[in-house]
Amino acid sequence: MISNNNKKLAQWAMDYAQTNGCQAARVRIYSGTKSEFEVRNMKIDKLQQASENSMTIHLFVDGRYGSFSTNRIDKNELEKYISNSIDSIKFLAEDKARMLPDKSLYYNGNDDLQLLDAKFDSIESDQKVELAMQTCAEIMDKNSRIISANGTYRDNQHFSYIIASNGFEGETATTSFNLGASVSIKGDGDERPESSWYDASLFYDDLIKEGIGTKSLERVMRKLGQKKTNSGKYAMLVDSMVVGNVIRPIISALYGSAIQQKNSFLLNKLNEKVLGNNITLIDDPHLPKTSGARFFDSEGIATKKQPIFENGVLKTYFIDTYYGNKLEIEPTIDSPSILTMQLGNKNIDQLIETIEKGIWVTGFNGGNSNSSTGDFSFGIEGFLIENGQLVQPVNEMNITGNLLTLWNNLKEVGNDPFKPARWKIPSLLFDGVDFSGL
Repeated sequence: MISNNNKKLAQWAMDYAQTNGCQAARVRIYSGTKSEFEVRNMKIDKLQQASENSMTIHLFVDGRYGSFSTNRIDKNELEKYISNSIDSIKFLAEDKARMLPDKSLYYNGNDDLQLLDAKFDSIESDQKVELAMQTCAEIMDKNSRIISANGTYRDNQHFSYIIASNGFEGETATTSFNLGASVSIKGDGDERPESSWYDASLFYDDLIKEGIGTKSLERVMRKLGQKKTNSGKYAMLVDSMVVGNVIRPIISALYGSAIQQKNSFLLNKLNEKVLGNNITLIDDPHLPKTSGARFFDSEGIATKKQPIFENGVLKTYFIDTYYGNKLEIEPTIDSPSILTMQLGNKNIDQLIETIEKGIWVTGFNGGNSNSSTGDFSFGIEGFLIENGQLVQPVNEMNITGNLLTLWNNLKEVGNDPFKPARWKIPSLLFDGVDFSGL
């Protein structure tokens, strides 16, 4: 929790900066604790607990800008630190696009999104180690092919307080808990398949604590016999656990930096239809008890529920104050919060049953996309589907194409967003994707 004394210190730091040469300033105080306990083959392999307190100061001096961070948040030390920071900014090139947001865009309220678990500090280290041990035990000695088994528990608690010289004041508090497992096995010949599974939650009581190791073992065992299949056009079913790999390049093309630098295949496409009619993607930032929920972005600009794509039409870019000034347009927010999509009526098994010839993609292994053109090439692994049945695990294959073409060929949306993920996107079924294999 950010103490009243530290809030007063943030106010003092902002005032001190303004009386010593700054025309505007923003100060962020951060306080956080985290722990990690990893068990490998039923032996404790890693113990880590850490706490951090820091201050970040954004200084605007004579049309110039600098951002500085320190964990030495003592008033006497800060005086010298801020003075030196102001002096160093004066050597930078002038950039008049750097300024605080218009105060009319700030969030103004004290609502609670219920992102903090009050029992965080009461969870003992022994409980955390036991969960990692239990997860590892679900894998160990369950199959003679097992080479190594891992169970890992992580948690995090962080608090943030932001104040700006033109009137913004905001505070956030969040906890998170994660329990994961990974396993590697002896495959055919020199192959060593690996797989993992995890659950994550903002609240300890909501964290799934059993079956994580079992699930990871099931996932790796089904990889036995992986091989390439014939090249060609296939239906592609992207599992909800990895669907972010085909969404992130689209979202990256919407950032102000990409737009201003003309490095986006969605440049000058606002209010144009660029994706399929069945694609409505919403940013829904005010979902209580949901990872990624927030009332304001990193600058203090208020968030709101809004469509990103509506029936395939591009409705917004992600523009912060700096790039808004550069582009001479109104800022929106700096980044998406929680992406949601209207769900279909089929789960993953029912989607598989609809596929005559396709590949269920369960993992991505490297690759890239061209931010200017939208062309992509990704390595994948998964399962060959024939007549609604899984017939062969596949790997060492590539998919290639263009993101706009891919998303215009979205055939069906599942009903199964991956619970721990920040973006609530279900499995997606695309038509006519080029796969390279044999």
